[in-house]
Amino acid sequence: MVSAEQVICVCEVLLQSGCMDHLARFLSTHLPSSSSSSSCLGELESVLKAKAAVAFHQGRFSDLYTLLEGFPFSAHSQPFLQQLWLQAHYTEAERQRGRPLGAVGKYRIRRKFPLPHTIWDGEETSYCFKEKSRSVLREWYHHKPYPSTREKRELAAATGLTTTQVSNWFKNRRFRATLTTGPPGEIHLSTDDDVSPAGSPYLQHCYRTPPPLFHPPLHQRSTGL
Repeated sequence: MVSAEQVICVCEVLLQSGCMDHLARFLSTHLPSSSSSSSCLGELESVLKAKAAVAFHQGRFSDLYTLLEGFPFSAHSQPFLQQLWLQAHYTEAERQRGRPLGAVGKYRIRRKFPLPHTIWDGEETSYCFKEKSRSVLREWYHHKPYPSTREKRELAAATGLTTTQVSNWFKNRRFRATLTTGPPGEIHLSTDDDVSPAGSPYLQHCYRTPPPLFHPPLHQRSTGL
């Protein structure tokens, strides 16, 4: 019988690596729904987050919604789970309509299916950035998908956004990239704010220096230089 610590470790490693098929097999083998001995392990947040990712990967959106609405997840897990909730609803709507959703269509979906309080802290999120701000963020993303905390603050100053908006934009952009470029059976999902997780494909490439921001760095402005 595996320990709770081992289950958490394996779930987090497989989730970070994006190996959804391996994660699904691990959950079904070590946490079968018919086993009463695994009931406590099945209530761990890391396990529930892993189950949600597998449900999304397998297209079991009803199961995904039930999982997300049934447990008060911590703030650390919420950005990742919010993307699962939104992308699942977007996908269902696109299947029904037979065409991709535009910005207006996605806005209507968000209004129709608001984030449950279990994965949302109540802070309003703006999805409509000015084109100039998006251009700066996109250009930076192509050079460095995982900006540091200091770089996020400088990007916020350069775009007129908050640091939280910048951080969420990069998380969302990385998530969308995995849906279109990840190998079959794998989804590279990140829950890390500032650094690339171990084994991330982004660590396997050498990026050029990101484009300079058109404003004095924060440390210079604070010292009057």
